[in-house]
Amino acid sequence: MVLKTVGLLSPGDMGEGVGASIKGQGIDVITVLAGRSDETRMRADRGGFCEVPDLAALVSEADLVISIMPPERAEVLAADVAAAMKATGKTPPFADMNAIAPTTAQRIAAMMADAGAAYIDGGIIGWPPLKSEALTKLYVSGPQAGLMDELDGNGKKVIQLGDEIGRASAVKMVYASVTKGTDSLLTAAYTAAEALGIREVLEAEWQGAVLDRMAQRVPALPADAGRWIGEMEQIAETYASVGVTANYHKGAADMYRLLNATPFGAESRETMDKSRTMQDSVKVYVQHLNPPKAAE
Repeated sequence: MVLKTVGLLSPGDMGEGVGASIKGQGIDVITVLAGRSDETRMRADRGGFCEVPDLAALVSEADLVISIMPPERAEVLAADVAAAMKATGKTPPFADMNAIAPTTAQRIAAMMADAGAAYIDGGIIGWPPLKSEALTKLYVSGPQAGLMDELDGNGKKVIQLGDEIGRASAVKMVYASVTKGTDSLLTAAYTAAEALGIREVLEAEWQGAVLDRMAQRVPALPADAGRWIGEMEQIAETYASVGVTANYHKGAADMYRLLNATPFGAESRETMDKSRTMQDSVKVYVQHLNPPKAAE
């Protein structure tokens, strides 16, 4: 298949980057913006995406639909896309690149099969394309995953993992369980240290890589926290599906809920105050503990 038009749902931080990379390969990118925020519209405009009025138009015009959005919305969106396919009779392949558990991927694959569309399981690792020197890795699996090879290049690398639906999602889940899970643990430890009045003592003990990572991530996490709650829940489901405790990442989800509840949770990566220190940040986090505690 020669891809001429890709339907993108939706142009958030990663979606904008992937879509702009695809656009740079000479492929048209269309998206639905009805009801979306001004920031999302700005991203779509910046990426050069064309707006279509609804999902029916999107599935009718697209050669491939790519879903990149917060994982808690993945199944609902997929159901809406499947309904649009049934209504129009148009069934472009559906590439689900969301951070979802393999069990969730299998449920969505069944929806697409019922609508008559091929399902491609996927997971993204790395920063959005062209925002760092490293390539953004698009792991994909499923019988039709070879269709994604045409998107390889321009800041991203497509990595094939075979015909098994859920295999690509599993890679994303276990990888993020360490990266984002570690960030939540470090932030939880730093917040507890502040609440217990021992932060400065532990800063001396945590010298080096741990403290450097805290300085970078503790102030920045609220901007992503709202999107990562669902991801932690999907990781918990992934672990539970093979008999590993789900509780690590249920706790990580709780930590991201706390960060999202602070005033900083309203920020995005573009609007966040990059001058705010981890010491300034953690004082606010402590104020939102339940019950709230103050350092002595």
